Amino acid sequence: MNILAIIYVLGTLLIVTGSSMISPLICALIYDEGDAAIAFSISAMIAIGIGGPCWWFSRKNRELGVKDSYVIASFGWILVSAISALPFMIHGAIPSFTDAFFEMMSGYTTTGATILTDIEAVPHGLLFWRSQTHLMGGMGFLTLTIIFLPHGMGGLRIFRAESSPGQAITKEKFIPRNKDAMIWLWGIYLVLNLLNVILLYLGGMSLFDALTHAFATVSTAGYSPKNASMGHYNSAYFDWVTIVFMFLGGVTFGLFYQVIKGDWHAVKINTEFRWYLGFILLLCGMVTWILWKNDTYSSFIDALRYATFQVISILTTTGFTTTDYEKWPQAAQMFLLIVCFIGACAGSTTSGIKVVHYVIIFKYMYASIKKIFFQPLAVISIRLNQRAVDSSIINLSICYFIVNILMVLGGSALLVLLDDMDYLTGVSAVIASLMNIGPGFGAIGPSENFAFISDAGKWFLSWNMLVGRLEMFSALVIFYPSFWKE
Repeated sequence: MNILAIIYVLGTLLIVTGSSMISPLICALIYDEGDAAIAFSISAMIAIGIGGPCWWFSRKNRELGVKDSYVIASFGWILVSAISALPFMIHGAIPSFTDAFFEMMSGYTTTGATILTDIEAVPHGLLFWRSQTHLMGGMGFLTLTIIFLPHGMGGLRIFRAESSPGQAITKEKFIPRNKDAMIWLWGIYLVLNLLNVILLYLGGMSLFDALTHAFATVSTAGYSPKNASMGHYNSAYFDWVTIVFMFLGGVTFGLFYQVIKGDWHAVKINTEFRWYLGFILLLCGMVTWILWKNDTYSSFIDALRYATFQVISILTTTGFTTTDYEKWPQAAQMFLLIVCFIGACAGSTTSGIKVVHYVIIFKYMYASIKKIFFQPLAVISIRLNQRAVDSSIINLSICYFIVNILMVLGGSALLVLLDDMDYLTGVSAVIASLMNIGPGFGAIGPSENFAFISDAGKWFLSWNMLVGRLEMFSALVIFYPSFWKE
């Protein structure tokens, strides 16, 4: 393991983190929040003061191995979240390190779970920083750092360590040079954010609110500067604009690149994208029908709007809310719980199990039943994007699904023991953290928060957020004793 190369990358991470505090510092100065500006100035100096020497004295050690990349992927997110918590602690808005770390880990992993009981009382500069963590974490904080690393320094390995297993399945690599690919991804991502900001601003939202909500929408994250989230505005226009960009945030970003190049055929044959659309149409339709049938809203259009917003918000693991869905009929809530286990496309800004794994598992089940009962001698291949899927990929999908379910069951039991909470809240808190959704059901529902959970519970849920963001294996492999052996 090349310790100096690891230190070099972590030092770069700290420099990028410290430098990124300039924008919330400017925001604090614009709103005349001197105490917040001081907090950002001190935090930025600490981050760069630690990261600079680490980067300088290890800059000649640039050979990263596979193990180095996994260490960076796991500990890099922890380090950045810890440093990013400093402005809240220095200012006093969140004096507890545990709470501040939870808030920042939730921000970077695009979970959107919060411990803040009165969000609107927090200074604008800190709220901007809170939402900016979504912007940086949405595309993957390490992918941003790769842009600043020298060519050939194992950037591809870092990218793979941070990426979803689904990206290995769908082979989302569209530019030979990894650094150039990161620049393209970030370019597309920032353009989507800009378009979202413009449309929200043109609809009457303030520039500050438009920026913070756009950061949370395209990154499918969910932090809002308002206590009532998007429900604060009670605007059909804002809801539908947000629905569109949450949907786009859930699409494989490689497809955007193909569209820019004029390759619409790639979109047409993309199996996961078709299933993604199918899941959305089916689930939005079912929840809309339930709300309309039970007269939850006065018109079908309102039922469609609220159902579509909430289904897409949870499916893409965004976590925005426009209403308290725990007041909906039980059948509608049951469908929302199902949505929690799906996720959007691999290679998007979303988390969760991902549609591609369901595609492969469903096709595998269909092929197995067909072979056992109807064509025992047939060789039935499972195809994705008009290509046959290797058996190792099928095993990976099944394994990934099983690990997610076991993590939910085991984690829920542990959390209930730690905090003596009701089982619905315990199960929902683990699902919301592991799938990076944010709000859930019970005591962490859309009108509640995570403030009541003990410090031990918050650390456990923070770890779940990291595991979910790194798509399980990258975060779990470091617990294998053999990983640390030469």
